[in-house]
Amino acid sequence: MFTSREATGIIGQYQDNVVVVHTMTNSHEWARVAKDSKSDIGLGGAMGKTSSVALGIALAKPDRRVYVLDGDGSLLMNLGTLVTIGSAGPANLVHFVYENGVYEVTGGQLIPGAGMVDFAGMAKGAGYRAAYTFDNAKDFEEAAGRILAEDGPTLINLKLKTSEDWEACPERDFMEALENLKENLAG
Repeated sequence: MFTSREATGIIGQYQDNVVVVHTMTNSHEWARVAKDSKSDIGLGGAMGKTSSVALGIALAKPDRRVYVLDGDGSLLMNLGTLVTIGSAGPANLVHFVYENGVYEVTGGQLIPGAGMVDFAGMAKGAGYRAAYTFDNAKDFEEAAGRILAEDGPTLINLKLKTSEDWEACPERDFMEALENLKENLAG
């Protein structure tokens, strides 16, 4: 297993012309991960809804890659989004699941089915074009460039260590996130 900081660092190498929609805002490495801050849509407090918002952006802006940085607990709150994304089939959407087995944002409570949920298998069964699971940084880094160049929708499940950094990052103003979303859809 590897850390969320390592995972986000690898993802960060592939962010040209990318909109990043993320739900996890409790640690500094997840906040403002897009190259252009106007392309960084943080939805802290909207657990379970990030992938649905990202789908809307991907459909509205097919010329832009859209990355979803989702938590395992967040995704469990809205599993129907997998079928909706699979059915819509946006070629520009990459859904990253940070699987650490806990609801990290709310204090580290175990998620239901921790360690036994197969997010990649669920995505494939729901119609995603491709799904991958990585449990170490080396393998993920070696495959990331190839996978991120493929058409999606793609789910990349990242099996991560539970964070030991519980220092909360300052929450982004929700209105700023909405303004960024509005600018991305208009421009």
